[in-house]
Amino acid sequence: MRIVLQRVSHASVTIDSKQVSHISKGLLLLLGIEESDTQEDINWLVKKVLNMRIFEDDNNIMNISALDIKADIMVVSQFTLYASCKKGNRPSYIRAAGHEISIPLYKAFCNTMKAECLGQFATGEFGADMKIELMNDGPVTICLDSKIKE
Repeated sequence: MRIVLQRVSHASVTIDSKQVSHISKGLLLLLGIEESDTQEDINWLVKKVLNMRIFEDDNNIMNISALDIKADIMVVSQFTLYASCKKGNRPSYIRAAGHEISIPLYKAFCNTMKAECLGQFATGEFGADMKIELMNDGPVTICLDSKIKE
């Protein structure tokens, strides 16, 4: 499971010209799922994301977690995080899990994150053509992979 985490001042998802979700200060998580992912990957990533000290304290040092400030969290499915660009100019998405695997894992990730999140929780719509608007704060952008825990 892969996540691109962005610390945001705000973020929103629009589908068919209608805003379907919005968060204020918090984290936008773009989530990619591969076939070998399990609940163990979900648990590790949720814990890592929520406890990562990437918000600034009174001394402007990144020393505070999403849990500490009750940050809002938005999760958006993003199969393109598993793009392979080794050959040619058209990315291959063969490592991204198909719908039969990715939809249940996406729902499980969202349910686990929502249960642990202390701020507002929002999502995109799995498989939809979404327009994501965000104000990256910092900028802070971090990539996490549950198969690379170093």
